[in-house]
Amino acid sequence: MLDGIQVLDLSDERGQLCGMMLADLGADVVCIEPPGGSMARQLAPLASDASDIEGSLFWWSYARNKRSAVLDLETEEDREKLRALALRADVLIESAAPGALAELGLGHTDLAARNPGLVTVSITPFGQDGPKAHWPASDLTVLAAGGPLWLSGDPDRPPTRVCVPQAFHHAACEAATAALVALHERNRSGRGQHVDVSAQQAVTIATQSDIVAARVNPGNRGFSRNGGGAKTGSTVLRFVYPAADGFVSITHVFGSSVGPVTRRMMECVCADGFCDEATRDKDWVAYGALLASGEEPNEEWERIKRCVEAWTTSKTKAELLELALERNLLIAPAQTPQDCLQSAQLASRDYFDEWERPDGRGRVRAPGPWVKLSRTPLRTARRAPRLGEHTDEVLAELASRPPAAHPTRAEDRDLPLRDVKILDFMWAVAGPATTRMLVDYGATVVRVESGKRMDVARTLRPTIANAETENAALFHNCNIGKRMIALDISQPESRDVLLDLVRYADIVCESFAPGKMEKLGLDYASLCEVKPDLIMLSTSLMGQTGPLARFAGYGNLGAAIGGFCELGGWPDRPPAGPYGAYTDYMAPRFNASALLAALAHRQRTGEGQQIDMAQIESGLHFLAPALLAFGTRGEILTRAGNADAIDAPHGCYPVEGEDRWIAIAVDGDAPWQALCEVLDVSEWTRDPRFADAAARRVHADVLDDRLAERTRTRKGEDLEAALIARGIPAHRVLDSPGLCEDPQLCFRGHFVERTSGELRTVVEGPRSRLSRTPARVGDAIPTFGADTQWVLSELLGYDDARIAQLAIAGILE
Repeated sequence: MLDGIQVLDLSDERGQLCGMMLADLGADVVCIEPPGGSMARQLAPLASDASDIEGSLFWWSYARNKRSAVLDLETEEDREKLRALALRADVLIESAAPGALAELGLGHTDLAARNPGLVTVSITPFGQDGPKAHWPASDLTVLAAGGPLWLSGDPDRPPTRVCVPQAFHHAACEAATAALVALHERNRSGRGQHVDVSAQQAVTIATQSDIVAARVNPGNRGFSRNGGGAKTGSTVLRFVYPAADGFVSITHVFGSSVGPVTRRMMECVCADGFCDEATRDKDWVAYGALLASGEEPNEEWERIKRCVEAWTTSKTKAELLELALERNLLIAPAQTPQDCLQSAQLASRDYFDEWERPDGRGRVRAPGPWVKLSRTPLRTARRAPRLGEHTDEVLAELASRPPAAHPTRAEDRDLPLRDVKILDFMWAVAGPATTRMLVDYGATVVRVESGKRMDVARTLRPTIANAETENAALFHNCNIGKRMIALDISQPESRDVLLDLVRYADIVCESFAPGKMEKLGLDYASLCEVKPDLIMLSTSLMGQTGPLARFAGYGNLGAAIGGFCELGGWPDRPPAGPYGAYTDYMAPRFNASALLAALAHRQRTGEGQQIDMAQIESGLHFLAPALLAFGTRGEILTRAGNADAIDAPHGCYPVEGEDRWIAIAVDGDAPWQALCEVLDVSEWTRDPRFADAAARRVHADVLDDRLAERTRTRKGEDLEAALIARGIPAHRVLDSPGLCEDPQLCFRGHFVERTSGELRTVVEGPRSRLSRTPARVGDAIPTFGADTQWVLSELLGYDDARIAQLAIAGILE
């Protein structure tokens, strides 16, 4: 789909996934490495215990389908070679400190002066500007700064991360999508631009809008971590339960969307003798309100969870999954990396790739295509390149490949996707968050909704304190800027309206359970009869085919079955996993990237296609090194608190105040000495147990206890400032009030207030910046059916008589 697109990837580990996504989509991606190799080549896990520049499983995971050329950018000779390569490139990806490339004469302004069509993508911890732009950072401290860390872990211990680093993968995915937006705009203007991606902003998506809780409901601290669940007020939600042979994740909540599922589960619990009929027959739709009002005491809710625990413990993970399929329950096994590699579902979809190991020691299986496309399948993966393997080849192409030619047209600063029209049948989080990204960049999105199937996002927190209806800030955050139409699509009379909308649209997006659109007569084959060049995205947990295709649910189940749940928490405790519906937070960028690439293909060929996106298939790329660790070494990575393979100390430590923490990552001996000076414990540097990073990792428990005693009496802000001044990655672990007041997020315009009549809400702004054509958040708060009249009359051209007929037929809600 991206055939002919040339990409220079100068990034370290913070951006490699971005280049991988573009390479998988067909771009020619060349890694520009320093003489000693990219930092990404040094990251654990390793293929063997022996040190080997070709042995990093991180590099294997994210440098696939790329070429490698070595340039020493400290020399003017090689800087000029890079300029020559950039003159022929479409995209340049970099993750250096803000301004670092400009100091070498290689910044976007320098390169664009010679190649105006160049898109430069910069991935940094906090973005290119703002009070924290130059702060040192790590995976752990970015998660602390963006909110997900506050929500993850056990309540009586420090917050914890997933043991496979995640933060910069979110940023890299964001960068890939933004780069494709910029390339789409370049087709119109002929001009490139600078894409500025903040990892802090990128990871806020993993709070599931809890970041805005304090803004929409002053005084609300939002959710807090609770060992794989969440706590709000005095109510504790539990999502992870033991099985006879491991653990499962259950969407154990209430409301109009999930309450009936909880009722079906309680029927199973009762039938197996683990609760009485009175417990089974509680009002599971209204149960949350009953707990909030005190009508149902929390002690009773705790008793019910013990009944469920006794029931799940009596069955294996496989038995519970079988029951979930049979009764349509929201239960999924917490799988290990080994389980994922042996998955019958993934095998049925021919998911895994097999390629030669870069170290030449046989072959290895690895995560495969992150999306299935009917006309333009992703490129078959080839192994990651050896250091400098293609240097001569790449430099020789300078003579044969002419400079890029993108005739510039009149300056155009309109939104880049203004020509894209989308019909949106999405619901919950992953789907609507996809089209929210595209509407911010100018796409016209018509969101179809029905009161007969209330969007679960309308029933979840955070909510607006003073609104009686339409009060879900999560729903606002996922849908602002869209045109909202309310139709009963189950009625035959709605079909003509829907087909007219399909004729209007370039793209149809849906996130129903597989088979639902076919039952409605709205499957891809049927819609192509009226729109032959249609692009259609179907996104679900497991994909449209395979033995688990009909397994429907939310991203917390995707996180369990995709291996994330088992990798978060403490080794002596049950898994805590990442917070919430985790795969719902990864899927939007993969979805959007696939859609934009499919649009690029259609612009060249006139062909549409069907896109089948399975959340676990895209999500497994965030865990690729763990899967390769099992495939190469037989090692099963598991939860490890905040322990790190390189940094020590590395963790969250208490500071002054109740449940207040600071994340600290020490990546060498010099920072370790600086930390000891800040804490006034220079004698620790002479302790043989802490002599170097390896020794500190061995004695991490002792060291963490000592650090906690030194930090707990310090003010978080003061300690944070002192550590940052010494170049040590550190950040307070921010909850919703802290995020809402964070000077960096506020500087970057992350919080956007919108008002419609008496309704006021706050949503998140775009997570990346385009220098010429930045995204823009819509004005109107999305309310039920707010744009039905506009869509029918202005967009479809229906007259009043036709609209009245539709109203009489009862399909307008």
